[in-house]
Amino acid sequence: MMSAPFGGPPEAATANQSQAAIAREVQALQGLSPARQHYQWYYALEQANGDMWHAPQGLHDFLRAYYHVKSADWTPNQPRPLKAWQADALAELPPYYVMPCPATMPEAVAPFMPTPAQVQACNWLPDAELAVYVSEYARRGFQGGLQWYRCSTDREEYLRLSHWSGRHITVPSGYIAGAADWGIHQSPGAFDRMQSVCTDLRFCKLLPGAGHWVQQEQAGQVNRCLLEFLATT
Repeated sequence: MMSAPFGGPPEAATANQSQAAIAREVQALQGLSPARQHYQWYYALEQANGDMWHAPQGLHDFLRAYYHVKSADWTPNQPRPLKAWQADALAELPPYYVMPCPATMPEAVAPFMPTPAQVQACNWLPDAELAVYVSEYARRGFQGGLQWYRCSTDREEYLRLSHWSGRHITVPSGYIAGAADWGIHQSPGAFDRMQSVCTDLRFCKLLPGAGHWVQQEQAGQVNRCLLEFLATT
């Protein structure tokens, strides 16, 4: 597993109540001052693909800002556990997770476009490599990946997951994330639950010098972790 911890399926006995509570707090974000919106529910909207595919700053600048602000290069990324899935706690997440409302994702990340010097120093994603992403997303758009968010935020899909309530991952497993990745904590409690949901968790490593793009920001360290994992299985 990488970046997003797996906290297990919903509890069958309380799935309806917990799904309703999740939806209620997501809605409550709009009542904060200033109003906010959760990125997963934004990504589930029909407009999200077009917003990013045809970003007003251009696809290159959108992706450059998006990769920068979620990486360890953006120094305000200092993640910490959140107290609960509650609007006021979720609002502590950075603006690429809990976004200004009603901003699009390109609008949310535009203020964090790196300087030319920061781009030059970004050896984990030089412009030549970013150009590959720009070319492919320009060709196909984002909808394929966004379908995951449509499923993950859907009430019926959430309730279906509760059919696996109480089940564990019993095969050998490992978890890698960047130490500067807010994704570790964006689902409060999931990181801790993972320790018991995965009954053969061989390691749980938070790598310094990486944010959400750990496999790119610290490719060498990630490869060493994978080799270590394979050596134990």
